Amino acid sequence: MASVTLKHLTKTYPNGFVSVNDVSLHIEDGEFVVFHGPSGCGKSTILRMIGGLEDITSGEIWLGKDLLNDILPRDRRLAMAFQNYTLYRHFNAYDNMALGLRLRDLPRTVIDSRVKSAADFFGISNILNKKIRALSETDKQRVALGRAVVCQPKVLLVDEDFARQDDARRMEMLGDILKINEEMHITVLYVTNDYQEAVSLNKKVIFMKDGKITDIR
Repeated sequence: MASVTLKHLTKTYPNGFVSVNDVSLHIEDGEFVVFHGPSGCGKSTILRMIGGLEDITSGEIWLGKDLLNDILPRDRRLAMAFQNYTLYRHFNAYDNMALGLRLRDLPRTVIDSRVKSAADFFGISNILNKKIRALSETDKQRVALGRAVVCQPKVLLVDEDFARQDDARRMEMLGDILKINEEMHITVLYVTNDYQEAVSLNKKVIFMKDGKITDIR
């Protein structure tokens, strides 16, 4: 099961600022959920806590029946697509997508199959041998998404700044993550501060303000 459950989740920084304030939420397996609210409302902090990039002050995060609180980020069945693609410019697209699988010591045939399958899914099979520095921003974005899905995550976390360029590129990215959700059946949590974008996706929207959930539609 790839459901995500937050129980009384709180994040307080050393200076006393409460970024996330007693948030409880259940996200069903396979859902596409949008977190919307102004900058600083806590929506990105929630994603970072789920991914293990931020410590939890109190509360619990569950992935299905697994409590994530003390599980290292690399051992969580999650993938993250945040602002920094963290692609290695001196590697080609294939090697960037394969890196995480190689670190897990998977057989070469499995790695090759997964990378080529993901490349076909995103329509980037023709750029696998190209160095990252030679790719367009759209292709870099798709390589980063491909690297995420080859590890077969149960949940994909996407921050609004992942598509930080023009509107057309952002729409392409949204199309890609909708396709991941619908065709790969991966649960997606997506953060945006754009109201029109949030409601136009026709998905469940979690509205936040001052670290709290104010509405769910």
